[in-house]
Amino acid sequence: MTEKSAVVLLSGGLDSTTTLALAKKQGFDLFALTFDYGQRHSVELDRARDIARHFGVVDHQIVKIDLRQFGGSALTDSIDVPVGRDQEEMTAEIPITYVPARNTIFLSFCLAYAEVKEASNIFIGVNAVDYSGYPDCRPEFIAAFEILANLATKAGVEGKNQMKIHTPLIELSKAEIIEKGLELGVDYGMTHSCYNPGGDGKSCGVCDSCQLRLKGFQEAGVKDPIGYAKTL
Repeated sequence: MTEKSAVVLLSGGLDSTTTLALAKKQGFDLFALTFDYGQRHSVELDRARDIARHFGVVDHQIVKIDLRQFGGSALTDSIDVPVGRDQEEMTAEIPITYVPARNTIFLSFCLAYAEVKEASNIFIGVNAVDYSGYPDCRPEFIAAFEILANLATKAGVEGKNQMKIHTPLIELSKAEIIEKGLELGVDYGMTHSCYNPGGDGKSCGVCDSCQLRLKGFQEAGVKDPIGYAKTL
């Protein structure tokens, strides 16, 4: 494995794009992994392709898995996406937009990809500050998965190298993430965050993810470069 190669989980969203930019700034050779997992829309996959090309990743894989077979989330089932909620409502309980075990599944694929590419670093843009209450975005989860990664890999068992899970955004607010990305020259007009875009791909402006994004840009004192169908 090489210390200068990294697999980056790239969704096409604001956080993962900032994470990709940070990994590039640190000098890593980048391998990007995106998932077509049965989510409501494909626009984020198109964004991820464009972003991967823009950052000149060594290889970009889009993995198709069908989490709609299980359902259980507004993103993978016939369940309405919550809209128009305030911050208190968003954080009162784990929201219905949580996809069961999604980051565990995604990181497992990243781990396999990293082994094949002989990369000892995985970057994921999870955030434990301005987030929607997802259990698999917490530092405790990431620390536990890193232990698992080093127990479950050939390199870890043979003691050749230790797998490192990087979470550069985990303690930042959305505004701080945006500010950091702008310092790195990230074009947020390329990104997509909405849980429930229209048929034309335009962000709804009223789901939890859109509201958190808009709040972040407002607090950063910068205009969000993407358009919205409506705003609260």
